[in-house]
Amino acid sequence: MSTITEQPETEMDARLMANIDTSMRVVGATLTIGSLLAIVSLVLHPAPATTLSQQMTIIADAGMRWVGVHLAAAIGFALFAIAGLVVLTAHSRLTQEWWTMFAWGVVTIGALATMTAAVAEATVVADLAAAGNAEAFEAWEVFAEGMVTGFAFLALGIAVIAGNEARTAERATPMWAAWIAVLAGVLAFVGFAMGMWLGIAIGGLVWLVSAIVMTLWTLWFGVALLRLEPVMQTRTEQSPA
Repeated sequence: MSTITEQPETEMDARLMANIDTSMRVVGATLTIGSLLAIVSLVLHPAPATTLSQQMTIIADAGMRWVGVHLAAAIGFALFAIAGLVVLTAHSRLTQEWWTMFAWGVVTIGALATMTAAVAEATVVADLAAAGNAEAFEAWEVFAEGMVTGFAFLALGIAVIAGNEARTAERATPMWAAWIAVLAGVLAFVGFAMGMWLGIAIGGLVWLVSAIVMTLWTLWFGVALLRLEPVMQTRTEQSPA
């Protein structure tokens, strides 16, 4: 009777562990590629203007560079959203606490909002700037600026996720790197708030530097997840003969 009752549990456990292994590799791949694209878009993005009319001129002059940067950002943050959705359904250590589950949800929603803003900038906003349609451009630029607010909350979500990595013994990156990512995520939120909501010029620089540092950590985190030893293999090696 013991064999009959234990076998289904073993098979179910094996399927769960295999699903976690596969999910973590999907998360690792999407975070790695998404982070690379996000870093490229952050580095190559033209400096923003202080007025909408100046912004329209910058976009029109940038041409395909503006489109390319925002398409890269759109794809990158779409991959962040996929990573978040996979984590939320994987039942892994990354969502063992309610607050880490909430953080991954925030990252997912924030990434989708940022992706929407990037798509708008790469398509309709770029076309309106090139056409010189100031009235329509202003309306769409305000929409894009509203949607990109999602990045500020994505940064807070990543700060929480990095904090969880710093405190766990199963961390994928070194503790010092995770704590730097926590600080970078918080500063990215603060810099965004200073620049976009309070109109403080230095906020843009704080946001940019912090966002790049934060995204470098998500790149490292993604690569580390890709290189993790499979759970089932670890359990087999640790089980007594």
